[in-house]
Amino acid sequence: MTTAPPRPPQPTSVPVLRRILVHGSFLAGGIALVGAVIGGFVAGGSGVVSALIGTLMAVVFMGITAGSILLANRFAGTSAAIGAFFGIVMGGWLVKFVVFLVLMVLLKDQPWIQPVVLFLSIIAGVVGSLLVDVFVLMKSRMPYVSDITLPAPSDQG
Repeated sequence: MTTAPPRPPQPTSVPVLRRILVHGSFLAGGIALVGAVIGGFVAGGSGVVSALIGTLMAVVFMGITAGSILLANRFAGTSAAIGAFFGIVMGGWLVKFVVFLVLMVLLKDQPWIQPVVLFLSIIAGVVGSLLVDVFVLMKSRMPYVSDITLPAPSDQG
């Protein structure tokens, strides 16, 4: 009976991406709360709905990016690693682009959407997620070279 080869250890990016998702969730809650309050004062109920939709869009798109990389990392160490990784990540970006365009076309002329509040919520989510990425990466302790195995020292010399 043969056994499957051992799986390689998880890539060092996995804990970083998980922290990005956790911190991004907290940020999204804050943006949703602040955006809903300001949107409610500025545009009433449509402002609240627009702020929540904009925040949800930003969170979903951030989650697609981190999730696609986490999913692609499952192929690390296999013969299809490079092709699978880039196929999954690029596929995630393509999905985000298409979904964003479809949502913008669908939401463009809705009477219950306040476009400025929606736009500012999306921008706050995007800028906030970039700041979360920077914060988490700056606080992570990652080696300059990772996910490699160095050869054993030789007895010659």
